[in-house]
Amino acid sequence: MDFNSFTLIFCLATLSYVVTLLLLNYRQKVAVTKSFNLVPAEFSNNINLEEHQKAARYTKAKLRTNSIEVIFSVLVLLLWTLGGGIDLIDNIWQTRLDESLHIGVLTLVSIMIIGSIIDLPFSIYRTFVLEERFGFNKTDTKTFIVDMFKSILLTLAIGLPLIYVVLYLMTMMGDIWWLYVWAVMTTFSLMMFWLYPSFIAPIFNKFKPLDDDVLKNKIDDLLQRTGFKSDGVFVMDGSKRSSHGNAYFTGIGKNKRIVFFDTLLKGMEVKEVEAILAHELGHFHHKHIRKNMISTFLISLLSLALLGYLITEPWFFNGLGVDNPSNHTALILFALVMPVFSFFVSPISNYLSRKHEFEADAFAAKHTNADDLVSSLVKLYKDNAATLTPDTMYSAFHDSHPSASIRIGQLKSSQGVQPNAD
Repeated sequence: MDFNSFTLIFCLATLSYVVTLLLLNYRQKVAVTKSFNLVPAEFSNNINLEEHQKAARYTKAKLRTNSIEVIFSVLVLLLWTLGGGIDLIDNIWQTRLDESLHIGVLTLVSIMIIGSIIDLPFSIYRTFVLEERFGFNKTDTKTFIVDMFKSILLTLAIGLPLIYVVLYLMTMMGDIWWLYVWAVMTTFSLMMFWLYPSFIAPIFNKFKPLDDDVLKNKIDDLLQRTGFKSDGVFVMDGSKRSSHGNAYFTGIGKNKRIVFFDTLLKGMEVKEVEAILAHELGHFHHKHIRKNMISTFLISLLSLALLGYLITEPWFFNGLGVDNPSNHTALILFALVMPVFSFFVSPISNYLSRKHEFEADAFAAKHTNADDLVSSLVKLYKDNAATLTPDTMYSAFHDSHPSASIRIGQLKSSQGVQPNAD
């Protein structure tokens, strides 16, 4: 191994990454523990002490698990890079094959499969121990295994051709290969956005049209008032895997769907569901999805341009423990190492995301009753055992949504604003 100054930079960045994550977890644990015996005043009428303490225990249990995962994942990262793991897998295929494209694809796929196997014990623990302990897990062993194999087959069916195309372009398109790859990746992402609602999501869950006539009429009226057109309103069998509730939009163009988890509908009144939908429509109205897609595509373009530079620099490979530079090892190294560096700018993206949430809440308050959105959010916090007292710094790095007290405080301040058409 020919380590260099970049090795030191990588090691310092990795150490900073681990220490920051563990420190944030500690701060979150302290914040939750400090308020363990007292429900915040603004929630005391809707959430009792037992429910509040359940959320605290759940949060701390997740933090303990996450801290172990952080340490373990960094050790795995170091084994893949400085420990020579990537070189080992690469050499195994190089001794068996002559075609560099095939070597690259099989090296990538091998590392992906090994990574999934390494993560499997944590996935099993989260599902069958952690979530089970707090009464959220509804996944049985059969469903877990079937989901796993479906994911593997789907990843291979979609991922293998994409990997072949990317590595082919990296080999054949000269110094600006990254521009061609970006065009392919962008097209692929848009295609997946379009295909996901009708062809991919149904592989894992059942979707049926909303059959509550009262709620459907309310939703149709709201959609008409806000000018949103979709492929339909559907209910997903989320209760098959978890008791957590949620709602979301998916798809682009005319192939857009509004999806409610069945677990969410069971605990909400019609007016509360309408308010939740109005919030999601606020994202559509303010073009948040489009803005997020554009920013994602721009970031991917810059990232690929950076990789286009790094791939020509021996110090990049040598500094990360790879003796045989190639297109596929550069791609693997970049994918493994970038999260360590990009983590430190996550507060910026989370700040922008929280800004979008405030805008969507304000839109919902105009088109429905702010009190209904507040009550629906309180139910979601309660049913999902979300902590009401997160640490500010922890939230800055981890939370794409505002904290409960800030978000609901903002909504309550908007009361008295009459609905109007934008």
